[in-house]
Amino acid sequence: MRYLVWLLRIALFVVLLGFAVKNSDVVTVRFFFDAAWPLPLVAVMLLFFAAGAVAGLSAALGTFLRQRRELVRLKRQPGSAERLE
Repeated sequence: MRYLVWLLRIALFVVLLGFAVKNSDVVTVRFFFDAAWPLPLVAVMLLFFAAGAVAGLSAALGTFLRQRRELVRLKRQPGSAERLE
């Protein structure tokens, strides 16, 4: 099983490396006030993917913390050990 996981990881790495090599054209990212950065397309895609992942995780953080507080509150109540198991 361990070898299969490593084989899948290597295959995914090769596919993503090929994707990065095929999308190495330079694009111009334009900002306000005539600011512009020429970047490789794969770098722009990686930047926006990472920004989306951070935004999604920060949106889920509130729910996670609320559930954690509720678990701590329920564990402190007398007789709640039977209900949580």
